[in-house]
This record gives sequence, structure tokens and C-alpha cells, in this order.
Amino acid sequence: MAQPPPAALSERAWADVVARIARAAQAAGRPSESVTLVAVSKMQPWEAVEPVLAAGQKVFGENRVQEAQARWAERRGEIALHLIGPLQTNKAADAVAFFDVIETLDREKLARVLAEEIGKQGKAPRLYVQVNTGEEPQKAGVIPADADAFIAACRRTYGLEPEGLMCIPPAAEPAGPHFALLARVAARNGLAKLSMGMSDDFETAIAFGATSVRVGSAVFGARS
Repeated sequence: MAQPPPAALSERAWADVVARIARAAQAAGRPSESVTLVAVSKMQPWEAVEPVLAAGQKVFGENRVQEAQARWAERRGEIALHLIGPLQTNKAADAVAFFDVIETLDREKLARVLAEEIGKQGKAPRLYVQVNTGEEPQKAGVIPADADAFIAACRRTYGLEPEGLMCIPPAAEPAGPHFALLARVAARNGLAKLSMGMSDDFETAIAFGATSVRVGSAVFGARS
């Protein structure tokens, strides 16, 4: 029996993820539209991404500024684009110019450079503070004990107003406690948005209040 072409597979997988998000939101007593699917297209071939775009997905996540520019420059007006990978300060100008949302604000040097670029360009992407809930040395993000002070510095010192928080829980630990921790930090700092949950745990994240989930392999398949 012939296998469906890759385009059909990614479109079918995308529809399944959309349906799962709706069910998880309903189970949490929330409308399905309260959760945004950020389709993580980083490092995916265009033949996997294009059918998902054509099917109606309009929010995509990319890890690297240059890769995003190469993929999306000609289609920039069609989508909303989230930067979900670590941002080097020497790429901040391009990130401010190209992305709608930067989810990886995690240090004061970056806050200062982003504030300068926003002032220069007159364009302000929405910002999320990345919190390293597992305090893993190999991961970016402010540690939870420092999150309140960092959010305050973003506001008072740099004139930035983050709209939410983002986290990537440790792979070897249950995700729920990390999502609960992120939600507590957001609540006490008056932040309404929570970017949390990926292919393996986005339904759990929705139960803990995620307003956006970053899903790659469950939509596009494993990256080669």
C-alpha cells in the first residue's frame, strides 16, 4: 500500500495537533482560541512546512535569525513569527526588525540592546522573558529566584514591557511542576501570557494555563 506523500502527512499531523489543543483547552475549561499553536519550523524542509502554511497555520517559531530570514522573507506578510531560540546581542537589530515576538529575553545586556533597537527602529516586537525553571546550566533563561528582579529591571530600567514568560522544562523531569512554577511567577508579576509546552507535553501545559504551545516534531515529523 502506497504511503501518503510528505505534504499530506504534515497537513494531517497539523490537523491532529490542532484538534488535541482544542480538546485540552476544553478539558481545562477554556475556549480553544485561548491557546495559540506556534508551529516550530526550524530546520524543517520547505516541503513539510508549505502544506501546513497552506492549510491555515499562520504562527511559526524559528530558532535562528538568519534561518528565519532565508525561509520567510518573501512570505513575511502572511504569518506571525516568533523567535524561540537564544538571541545574541549582535543579532538583536535583525530580530527586532524581522520578528513579531521574541520569546528569549533572559539577561540585562540583551534587554538594554533590545531597548536601544526598539528606540532606533520605532518597532517593538512583543517580548517574553525566558525562565530556566530547572536551573540547567546548559540552557538559557533567568533562574526563578532572579525572575522578579529581572522583570522589574526590564520595566523600570529599560522601558520594556514583557507580555509573558517562556520555559523549557528539563527533559528528564515531569513537566507539570515547571509549568506551575512559571504560572506562579507570571501571576505575581502581572503577566498574562505563558509560552510553555512542546510536542511531548503541550496538553499538560494547557492544563497549567499555557496561552501558546511550541510544537515542531508532532506537526512536521522529526528533523533530519
